[in-house]
Amino acid sequence: MAHAELLPGTLDLLILKSVSLGAQHGYGVLLRIQQITGGALSVEQGALYPALYRLEHQGLLDTEWGTSGNNRRAKLYRLTAGGRKRLKTETERWTRSMDAMNTALRAGEA
Repeated sequence: MAHAELLPGTLDLLILKSVSLGAQHGYGVLLRIQQITGGALSVEQGALYPALYRLEHQGLLDTEWGTSGNNRRAKLYRLTAGGRKRLKTETERWTRSMDAMNTALRAGEA
């Protein structure tokens, strides 16, 4: 399967969605994004960790230290109330944008 390219502004939304499905450590977020997109999207670690840091400092993610699946100490990310609200509004915005793009791209088709 060919990989799709992440569009600008979508990484934060994908991270919020991933973490909304349950607390994850950084690499777990990366794997979950691959899983929920059916492998169509992959995120580079060099892009993921700065985005996690930014979302944490915006108050959208909360962190605590826990244990990863391989029994290593890891920072776990959870959605805050603000993160849940942002996920909802960004999901609605994204859906409206995609609907508009699909309508525009079908224009003139028989």
